[in-house]
Amino acid sequence: MNGKRRRLLLAAIDPMLEPEERVEVATIVNLSSVSVRRTAAFAAASAIVSGGGMAVIPAPAPMYLAMTDRRFFVFRANPTFARPEEHLMTIPRAGLVRSEIKERLLNSSFVVSSPDNEQGLKIVFPLVSRKDRSAIAAAVPLAG
Repeated sequence: MNGKRRRLLLAAIDPMLEPEERVEVATIVNLSSVSVRRTAAFAAASAIVSGGGMAVIPAPAPMYLAMTDRRFFVFRANPTFARPEEHLMTIPRAGLVRSEIKERLLNSSFVVSSPDNEQGLKIVFPLVSRKDRSAIAAAVPLAG
């Protein structure tokens, strides 16, 4: 993410930060909501039927994602201007787990979820955001 976009995102997040909370990652990603149980079952079934082929998923939407040492912040990305448009959600990091990273030619992704919630958030990182993807993946433990 370029400097101007990063500064605008950090300015939007700043009033929401708790004392001594710090931003660790700020990036642009594509997000989509998924059913964790159904996605796992569908992926296993489609891998068997298609010999490991690709499954079709709903198209994700571009968003700003910031990870602090305590939470994730999600903002709608304005497609024309370099500013976050609307704060959509804040997710506490405590208790979150993630799926394995899926590598593709132009992007990579994983699903972040809470063990007690059937809904997960699929985060798709563009090729240029691999460093941010690795930082977020390192901070959220792999689901057991």
